[in-house]
Amino acid sequence: MDKMSTLEYINQMFPTEASLSGVEPLMLKIQSEIRRVDAGILAAVRQQSNSGTKAKEDLAAATQAVEELTYKIREIKTKAEQSEMMVQEICRDIKKLDFAKKHITTTITALHRLTMLVSAVEQLQVMASKRQYKEAAAQLEAVNQLCSHFEAYRDIPKITELREKFKNIKKIMKSHVFSDFSSLGTGKESEETNLLQHLSDACLVVDALEPSVREELVNNFCSRELTSYEQIFEGAELAKLDKTERRYAWIKRRMRTNEEIWKIFPTSWLVPYRLCIQFCKMTRKQLEGILDNLKEKPDVATLLMALQRTLEFEDELAEKFGGGTQSREIGNEIEEIGRQNNSQTASDIRKKYEKKLAAHQGSENEEKDGNKDLSAPGAGFNFHGIISSCFEPHLTVYTELEEKTLMENLEKLVQEETWDVEEGSQNNVLSSSMQLFLIIKRSLKRCSALTKSQTLYNLFKVFQRVLKAYATKLFARLPKGGTGIVAAATGMDGQIKTSDRDERVICYIVNSAEYCHKTSGELAESVSKIIDSQFADRVDMSEVQDEFSAVITRSLVTLVHGLETKFDAEMAAMTRVPWSTLESVGDQSGYVNGINMILTSSIPVLGSLLSPIYFQFFLDKLASSLGPRFYMNIFKCKQISETGAQQMLLDTQAVKTILLEIPSLGRQTSGAAGYSKFVSREMSKAEALLKVILSPVDSVADTYRALLPEGTPMEFQRILELKGLKKSDQQTILDDFNKGAPAISQPPSAAPVGQTTAPVGQTTAPAPPATTVQAISNPASVGFIASREDVLTRAAALGRGAATTGFKRFLALTEAAKDRKDGPFRKLFNA
Repeated sequence: MDKMSTLEYINQMFPTEASLSGVEPLMLKIQSEIRRVDAGILAAVRQQSNSGTKAKEDLAAATQAVEELTYKIREIKTKAEQSEMMVQEICRDIKKLDFAKKHITTTITALHRLTMLVSAVEQLQVMASKRQYKEAAAQLEAVNQLCSHFEAYRDIPKITELREKFKNIKKIMKSHVFSDFSSLGTGKESEETNLLQHLSDACLVVDALEPSVREELVNNFCSRELTSYEQIFEGAELAKLDKTERRYAWIKRRMRTNEEIWKIFPTSWLVPYRLCIQFCKMTRKQLEGILDNLKEKPDVATLLMALQRTLEFEDELAEKFGGGTQSREIGNEIEEIGRQNNSQTASDIRKKYEKKLAAHQGSENEEKDGNKDLSAPGAGFNFHGIISSCFEPHLTVYTELEEKTLMENLEKLVQEETWDVEEGSQNNVLSSSMQLFLIIKRSLKRCSALTKSQTLYNLFKVFQRVLKAYATKLFARLPKGGTGIVAAATGMDGQIKTSDRDERVICYIVNSAEYCHKTSGELAESVSKIIDSQFADRVDMSEVQDEFSAVITRSLVTLVHGLETKFDAEMAAMTRVPWSTLESVGDQSGYVNGINMILTSSIPVLGSLLSPIYFQFFLDKLASSLGPRFYMNIFKCKQISETGAQQMLLDTQAVKTILLEIPSLGRQTSGAAGYSKFVSREMSKAEALLKVILSPVDSVADTYRALLPEGTPMEFQRILELKGLKKSDQQTILDDFNKGAPAISQPPSAAPVGQTTAPVGQTTAPAPPATTVQAISNPASVGFIASREDVLTRAAALGRGAATTGFKRFLALTEAAKDRKDGPFRKLFNA
């Protein structure tokens, strides 16, 4: 208790002077408590002193008890050792007696077995001399078991003598058995009725001997059976390819005739199975010699007949012995080529993938079977190809014949092609395309039934050449020539004049090329499933598909060229209109009606025949051609008055409306949004050009900069000529235009001409470098930009749809293209 707490306690006990009278009683109470506490402390100290003395006494007693316990443990251990020694002395004689009993028992057993072995060997020797095979087989098993008990006594002279004697007996029995089996097949079995039973008993002896004896016996028997076959078919008369079928007839007849006789062999020996394997190997060797020794190419019919009979024989062997069966349904794979997959149900798809899974598992099993020892019984020997594979290097004449036949059929199909489609046809594909793939499927079936190795791959290469030839035929059927801006840009000579029938034929060619592109991929997929695995990765139709893709692209470009040729007369009519003398603005001009008539007569037919993706491609090509051409045609006109420009602006709006209605005219509106945006952008350039022509002379330069910011001085000069200004007035305006020309310098982000005039995703050629005017970096240019909004407002008042996107030097590009056949617009129309 600190000082403050003491004071607080006193003040609490004696808060007033009157309470001080209780000090004395409190002091007495406190002193009494102190005396009580002192007495307790003193008693505790005395008790602790007495406890220490007692603890020392207890510790001493515990130490003494531990010492006594240790002494007793030592005494017990000593007595235990003495007891163990006493027990060992007692059991020593018992162990000696036990070991003696064990040794006597082993000796008696060994002597008993030795007696049995000696007796069995002597009996076996008598049976061997008398050729008692049935009894000897059982005795052999007994002697083998008895000999196994004496493996640890091999060094004992008596055991060594018995083992040598047993070995000699087995050699004698082997020679007797082989001697007896040499009479099999010589006709003695019909003279001696018990010969077959005797040989059947001999087989039991062979099974009791080493496995190598059985292998040697079976091989000798098979070789002896095939000796006559080898002699017969190595002769000059039968050693010919056309006699191949007689070889298989010989072995079938031999197996059928001797079926009953060969039953003497145990089933586990698989004698017919081994005989057929040796026959196949021998036949293959002889056929290889015949084929290699041919002085000229073999006759295809004879070669295929021999191969067919060989394959049939291999199938019979595989079915008979249950090994190497084929797991792929080749016919079904081939039949799927060229089928329409639009109507597939979920169950059809499930069945298709179940077949693929089964084929995959079957191929895995074949690989596992192929890793087994094919000469071992029950290994599942794959008879497929054991003989027929020797024909593979000599089937070149077959593929050459197939190629010749396919090419002749192709020529015939193209000659008989009407280039029209029957009414009611759903795919609008030329009959020659479908017929060609039917012929290819039949050829594939024929070849896959004969071989699935190198020859099938060679035939696949033939299919590639045939399809490429067909693509060339389709390409040759397209109308030739070119005209207009497309011809100038692509460097094509002449004109493409297409009639309504030509347009339909081109659409049929597009659809047929698309069908061939798809079906050739299915053909490659089917061949890769059928052909051997080492060739599967090399089966590819990408080059053929590229050929048909090129045909599709060229066909669509030809359609654009043909329509552009039809527009020539309307474009010429546009330039002949007296735009400078028109007195009033009326309905749309006659050339606009002509463009409308051309499109309304062609587009519905094209839309009904082409697929959406190719129709959209065609529209993009058409818009990329007609829009810039219409723009350029304005510059070909003579002087244009204000009324003429207003009329031409009305015509431009009408042409734009016609172009925007093309998707609905063709009943295909899937990609109409992107097409409409592209057409609006292209036609807005012509509208902007006409609004520049309509602008007053004093503001024509500012309007040109605002509406066509990427124009060139050459274009601007031509606009001044269209407005009818004199040379002197033009020069003044041109000088002012060149002084304030920062707006017409090429901006860093400007795209090439090809990208400006072509739809997104279309391959175009880069534009040539355009002449730029050095930008003026002075404060005046800031004022020009500030007044640009006023110029745009004035331009918008000239007509509907004022655009601010400039035409990127189209005239300069076109003029350059006129002098070059490989002009910069060639890639514009090459997909």
